[in-house]
Amino acid sequence: MVRRMPARRLGLVATALTLVLVALPALGQTSMDDPLDARDAKRVDRMEKVVRELRAIVFQAQKSGSPVVVQPADTETRMGELANRIGDLEQSLTKLNGALETTTHDLDVARRENAALGAQVKSLSDRLAVAEKATQATAPQPDAAPVAPPPAANSAEAFARAKQMLQGGDYDGAEQAFAGFVATYPDAPRAPEARYWWGKTLSVRGAHAQAATAYIGAIRGWPQTSWAPDAVVELSRSLIALKKPTEACQTLAEFAKRYPKAPPTVIARAAAARSQAKCAA
Repeated sequence: MVRRMPARRLGLVATALTLVLVALPALGQTSMDDPLDARDAKRVDRMEKVVRELRAIVFQAQKSGSPVVVQPADTETRMGELANRIGDLEQSLTKLNGALETTTHDLDVARRENAALGAQVKSLSDRLAVAEKATQATAPQPDAAPVAPPPAANSAEAFARAKQMLQGGDYDGAEQAFAGFVATYPDAPRAPEARYWWGKTLSVRGAHAQAATAYIGAIRGWPQTSWAPDAVVELSRSLIALKKPTEACQTLAEFAKRYPKAPPTVIARAAAARSQAKCAA
């Protein structure tokens, strides 16, 4: 706290300081029974220093005519505050280093997981490509091109007509309708589903190689749709009919990984196909 001394008291302070300055040398020269020890000598030195500083302040105030301003020494306080701030900064840096280490570790883990996932996707794509080549090699060449269905106004109408034929039991008409849909609208949102139903109509008349090709086209990318799990099981059944149990077992293994929450009836059919193909447990 800053304290101001009125000018009228400067004379008294100056007189007191003069008496102290006169008394200190005398005190230092007075003979005593025991000499001052080192601690007392230091105290005297500090008192002399304080007196000299006060005297300088008083004399300066007398010359200028301004009030005396005495400010307490706060060097130790400031040094303590600075030390506290440095300690806080050290703690913040320690926490920041820990967070950076955690982030770096998480990034490394994510990179490894992405690399593993990429390798898995490539492996699955390669398996589908092998199965597709195997079915194409055994697929008989069609005697004639399928008859095109009646023209439809759009892809939605064409799909609805093909589905209506299938539900009505007209498998031949549905086969041609779905084949025409795939040929006309290969990039339509419902093209994969059309391939699935097309495979169903091919399986009915025993065209297992062509059906397997249709199923592979339907499940490429492993879509998460209501019909996708059944399409995988139908692909395995077509591969079993083509005397390819190894490929069928690989397909059923992917079924268990990709569609663990498939309907119970589809899971039961997958188990039956696995038993028929004699897949390893």
